[in-house]
Amino acid sequence: MTTPARRQARRVLEIEAAAILSLASGLDDGFDAAVALLHATTGRVVVTGIGKSGIVGQKIAATLASTGTPAFFLHPSEAIHGDLGMILAGDVVLALSHSGETGEIVALLPHVRRRGARLVALTGRRASTLGTEADAVVETAIREEACPLNLAPTASTAAQLAMGDALAMALSVEKGFRPEDFAALHPGGKLGKRFLKVADLMHSGVELPLVPIGAPMKDVVYEMSKKRLGITGVVDDDGRLAGVVSDGDLRRLLEREGEEAWGTDAAGAMNESPKTIAAGAFATEALLLMEERKITSLFIVGEDGRPEGLVHLHDLWGVESI
Repeated sequence: MTTPARRQARRVLEIEAAAILSLASGLDDGFDAAVALLHATTGRVVVTGIGKSGIVGQKIAATLASTGTPAFFLHPSEAIHGDLGMILAGDVVLALSHSGETGEIVALLPHVRRRGARLVALTGRRASTLGTEADAVVETAIREEACPLNLAPTASTAAQLAMGDALAMALSVEKGFRPEDFAALHPGGKLGKRFLKVADLMHSGVELPLVPIGAPMKDVVYEMSKKRLGITGVVDDDGRLAGVVSDGDLRRLLEREGEEAWGTDAAGAMNESPKTIAAGAFATEALLLMEERKITSLFIVGEDGRPEGLVHLHDLWGVESI
């Protein structure tokens, strides 16, 4: 049985969905001009709006900043009461107003010009004061609000939000924004871990377990115990990785040779064909390789064959849950 609440919810969702779909079919040269202005700016994108449009503007600014476009939100009332200094020559101001006649936004417009910034309007009325003053207009007109009284900003703010995302994504494509760039701006959480490089996680320098190829077994065991990674690399006289000795290699050696194993050197105990990975590989690649080979560590080796680091399965905890 459909309840009144569900009927109302369905109506809201259908109206807002229709509003967003109408934007897709109505994209015009104004959108291209806005993207071009935002892409060409030598400064920042200053997003401004008030009320519900201001809240949407804060989200748009955050999305721009997280996808490679320096941006921040500026409250229009605060701007005309001392914060105009945040707008610099070369910036682009992205102003949100559904009516295009919001008093605080209109009052800000002449000061934007005096500061030497360009203006992009995100408005429901191209012929409004904001629309006519702007260098580029992205129209977000709607047929009706989803509010039963046709008063509360609902479909209009949904349209603004969707168009802001469209601008940000189009701009990121224009800039050639890559997964690596996204990772650099999102170092925390699962999104960042998805694009972490092996070099970001590897043990290197004094943390890297290494022994010379002729090291006696007691030195091999000591190095493994000291570095606590369950493995050590074995390097030849030129410093290149000749092999590795893992906990498993030691166990198999003892099972095979008993007490005589203690008379073996690193060369006699090592695996001569260890799996390695490049420092520039993604952490997810390292995890996949470890799972396929059923190993817990990978040495990172440079083009010259010398070990640069080591990544352990423990270093990748959290990567696998992405």
